[in-house]
Amino acid sequence: MRGSDTKRQREKRQRLVDLLRKQGITDERLLDALNTVARHAFMPPELVDRAYENRAFPIGEDQTISQPFTVAYMTALLHVQPGDKILEVGTGSAYQAVLLAELGAIVHSIERQRKLYDRYKDFELLKRYPNLHCYYGDGYAGLPHEAPFDSILLTAAPPGIPVELGHQLKNGGVLVAPVGPAGMQRMLRLTKNVDGALTEEVFDKFSFVPMLPGKQ
Repeated sequence: MRGSDTKRQREKRQRLVDLLRKQGITDERLLDALNTVARHAFMPPELVDRAYENRAFPIGEDQTISQPFTVAYMTALLHVQPGDKILEVGTGSAYQAVLLAELGAIVHSIERQRKLYDRYKDFELLKRYPNLHCYYGDGYAGLPHEAPFDSILLTAAPPGIPVELGHQLKNGGVLVAPVGPAGMQRMLRLTKNVDGALTEEVFDKFSFVPMLPGKQ
């Protein structure tokens, strides 16, 4: 990562982290990870110079790399601890997955878009994280052979929480997802109780691409 990480890019990244702190991201471990992971490495070449703007950008296949504040906000809701087993639905650019891995989680990330999966499966930067595992598949089905998970993170918005993903969450685990139709999505955190029921917390409004079933 550092080989292509210039002083100017590191300075931009530090300014972005300072901005996120002012916007209410207070977890210092998370802020350190955001300052370590080079977002520009996950950007299309024509957008590398804009990598540290606090906004989302297209990465192809009608997908985006999320706004840094959004990534930080969702990650903060997970309260990631080293060794946590996390299912990420929607690998996309792999930036979020690497951030979770940088925090010490064991990350299983699934992507339904074959072109995106193929683009990043051999990405040299990902190989630096032996705790990160990527899969091509249907996010609605999750990864039952790897369940249960301490946490599940959805990086696209379903109309409701997929039942199968709830089954794959361990008791006491949390699932974070933007839920609802375009323009009406709210960030939810669901905690699985010992009886299998999910307790819901509702947070801010966000805008995400829809979570679609199947593979493409």
